[in-house]
Amino acid sequence: MNLERAELLANHDHGALHALVEGRHGDPFSILGRHPVGDTYVVRALLPGATSVDVVDADSDTVIARMEQVFQGGLFAADIGSHGTYRFQIHWPDAVQETEDPYSFGLLLGELDLHLIAQGTHYDLARALGAQPIEVEDVSGVRFAVWAPNAQRVSVVGDFNAWDGRRHPMRLRASAGIWELFVPRLGPGERYKFEIIDRNGHTLPQKADPVARASEAAPSTASIVASNAPFRWSDDEWMRRHDVREGEGAMSVYEVHLESWLRVPEDGNRNLDWIELSQRLIPYVADLGFTHIELLPIMEHPFGGSWGYQPLGLFAPTGRYGTPEDFAYFVDRCHAAGIGVIVDWVPAHFPTDVWGLARFDGTALYEHEDPREGFHKDWNTLIYNLGRNEVKGFLIASALEWLEHYHVDALRVDAVASMLYRDYSRNAGEWIPNQYGGRENLESVEFFKHLNSIIHQRCPHAFTVAEESTAWPGVTRPPEEGGLGFDFKWNMGWMHDSLHYMQEDPVYRKYHHGMMTFGMVYAYSERFMLPLSHDEVVHGKGSLLGKMPGDIWQKHANLRAYFGFMWAHPGKKLLFMGGEIAQGTEWNHDSSVHWDLLDDPMHAGVQRLIRDLNHLYADEPALQYGDLHPEGFEWAVGDDAENSIFGIMRWSEDRSSCILALSNMTPVPRHDYRLGVPRPGRWVEVLNSDASCYGGSNLGNVDAWTDGVSSHGKEQSVQLVLPPLSTIYLRWKG
Repeated sequence: MNLERAELLANHDHGALHALVEGRHGDPFSILGRHPVGDTYVVRALLPGATSVDVVDADSDTVIARMEQVFQGGLFAADIGSHGTYRFQIHWPDAVQETEDPYSFGLLLGELDLHLIAQGTHYDLARALGAQPIEVEDVSGVRFAVWAPNAQRVSVVGDFNAWDGRRHPMRLRASAGIWELFVPRLGPGERYKFEIIDRNGHTLPQKADPVARASEAAPSTASIVASNAPFRWSDDEWMRRHDVREGEGAMSVYEVHLESWLRVPEDGNRNLDWIELSQRLIPYVADLGFTHIELLPIMEHPFGGSWGYQPLGLFAPTGRYGTPEDFAYFVDRCHAAGIGVIVDWVPAHFPTDVWGLARFDGTALYEHEDPREGFHKDWNTLIYNLGRNEVKGFLIASALEWLEHYHVDALRVDAVASMLYRDYSRNAGEWIPNQYGGRENLESVEFFKHLNSIIHQRCPHAFTVAEESTAWPGVTRPPEEGGLGFDFKWNMGWMHDSLHYMQEDPVYRKYHHGMMTFGMVYAYSERFMLPLSHDEVVHGKGSLLGKMPGDIWQKHANLRAYFGFMWAHPGKKLLFMGGEIAQGTEWNHDSSVHWDLLDDPMHAGVQRLIRDLNHLYADEPALQYGDLHPEGFEWAVGDDAENSIFGIMRWSEDRSSCILALSNMTPVPRHDYRLGVPRPGRWVEVLNSDASCYGGSNLGNVDAWTDGVSSHGKEQSVQLVLPPLSTIYLRWKG
């Protein structure tokens, strides 16, 4: 049967055909693919640039018909009679391509998927949207799906169609605003984006996939089809652990910006990849006794100078370090070495790059329309609209992707304070009050409660940490008790107060004594982590060593004394890379940690001290219990401002173990310093930051015996030598 051209077009008016070939038609399946015409079937295909197209019977492998171009712009059609399954043989000017017809396949996403996406409760979003290598009717290919409810037309573009948005327009599932298309004979590794025409007919810059699971490394911006092949994990026993969330043991975190931890100068100053990091970073962290590695955001981000804190690929490990499978390998190797992995995660805001989430379908889809709610002027970023179910679901699904798919142990949630307050960093008139007229962001509050509840329900191994810098109550209280549900909170107040104190000349420290003791006033109001983070060693703040007063010996001694005080103070510990070797200059993300400093015994001594502090913390229950329980802590001496001395007593839960830590924050050695102790007998010095192996003057104690003289409210006391600018630890031996 040889139909006339008008019958091949089946009465489609020229307006619809023009819209199709120009890439403006919102329902390509109504024209393209296989359609009945009278008592036969017609196949139509839009293949601009093709020289000829044959229709091949999929069963017999024979040519059914030669398609003819029936409309300008590459619209081909042919009468195929009653033939069912078919494929195309497309002749391009420089190649011949065989492929199934993308428009011969039916609906792909199920109604339940669409319902859950619209409701914001599809927590496996990375397996519903984005690019999924699948088989449909025994044909391998990739199903693409993207949320763009206000678009007039969405196409998937890539190398496979010369980035031509006319070639693969998608089908709209109107109930959820999802566009989908199955493209046969594609697989993992393909680059792609979405070309979107907004409701006003404007073609937007091609957009990266919001749910891409792999992306090109910056400065390239395409999404990449990721494999669905399961990773072969070897950490089953590790994943069954729940003790870390409970917070009873030691937790010492090494915070890392991977790109600048160790560069290779002889190879263009490149950073290490995931495999190299597994070989170099993991053994280093394990040797120093840290229990966790915290990674500055590793989600794909366009601007390296944001350190990852302005991500656009919340489901994709950045291509800077290798493939997603390589990242999974890194996590698996961490677990094999007994090290947990914390990943910084940013649900607060996203950058304005035109190929990203900004006005994704031509409207404020992920962000707020009103800049008083939707724009961070400090960071030039857009704020997620947590009033939309789909946006909340997108963020929660992102969090679960890292915890479930990549076996990450924890998320440290960035910029929580900026999300909790509508007037954050805004002047009067620059913000919109909540429905009750207040400054609290009620949508964010509910989001955090829901996020943490879902994580704790689905990921028993995982915990969350809030970077929250205000006095918002109940950050680590369970949602059912009115809290936000985080497991730990960064103690920003302790960090700022203690660093302020340490920057003072020791002569004046007695006037600032309370800055070191004030943290214990509120220490048990939340479950705290004590951070000395990257934020304290950038933007002109100098390094930790650079903040310390005095000559070079005194700077190192001050820093060692400070670390000793920090490890004795209740709270989990976090230290940014470079601090452990007393780097003298502030962090530069374009260079590397100054590892050559370890040739200097003073710097190597600080590193050795950190190693010994971590191992003592891990081995000594008395240094762990009081992190969360007030009965595990007391001030042995907290009021000796005149001598700038602090005494911390730490107890194990059963009171069988006791550690006394004494810090002398002046360069004056204190001989015969009498201190009341709770138990008689021998007190043995187990660590001394002034030891010669750390670079100190080697002044200290061996054994100290109580002598029955009352002091500091105790019936027993010891006389001790307190070295200059030092912290010493003593253990009761009985």
